Amino acid sequence: MIGTGLNTAAILLGGLVGLTGRRSLSAANESLVKVLLAAFTVFFGLRLTWLSFSGPLPHVLKQFAILVLSLMLGKLLGRLLRLQKLSNRLGRQARQRIETAGSAGPRRFSEGFKTCTALFCAAPLGILGAVQDGLSQGQYFYPLAVKALIDGLAAMGFVAVFGRGVLLSAVPVLALQGTITLICARMLAPFLTAHDLLAPVDATGGLLVFCVALVMLGLKRIELADYLPSLAVAPLLTWLWR
Repeated sequence: MIGTGLNTAAILLGGLVGLTGRRSLSAANESLVKVLLAAFTVFFGLRLTWLSFSGPLPHVLKQFAILVLSLMLGKLLGRLLRLQKLSNRLGRQARQRIETAGSAGPRRFSEGFKTCTALFCAAPLGILGAVQDGLSQGQYFYPLAVKALIDGLAAMGFVAVFGRGVLLSAVPVLALQGTITLICARMLAPFLTAHDLLAPVDATGGLLVFCVALVMLGLKRIELADYLPSLAVAPLLTWLWR
């Protein structure tokens, strides 16, 4: 749970720094941080996908075909489940709470907790990162490290609007991402490893991590939440293709 631990600590640290009254990063520094995070995400995302391919050329082509089919079928399944629409709805509700924060009055603490919980927990990168952290037994925590820095900077700004309620949102993040990581580490990883099905999950997850960078830079509008079922489709297709 290295990645989840970093994410939780970053929210708490960012919130505490914000409570001291320090200003958030300037626009120029925010742009620089965004570019650096995107470059970091591109490298580790494509690296994971590349390392997941192995064997002779026909086998690599087969793995690539499974990757493409997994993304296509996964997106179709995600649309049927309305995952992106759910994520967007939570984002809109959080945005509305931020806009009305000045009139929240005594509900300011609870509004801050609910708003930041929705934003930090509904991010597709959190689910994706928690799965990869668990399947790799803590060796691939980089997606959650990126999310940790993003959430920490966001928490620094949110405490000026909502106060200490922002700090409490670290608890649901720890519970949700930690549970996903532990389930993947204790149950899914041994099963996938025993049946030689871990590589397709890593290949798919790495490509989705790469797509996160495209969204961060505004280069491509990608419905990341709809692609999350691809992580389950990839090992299933690999098993059926044998």
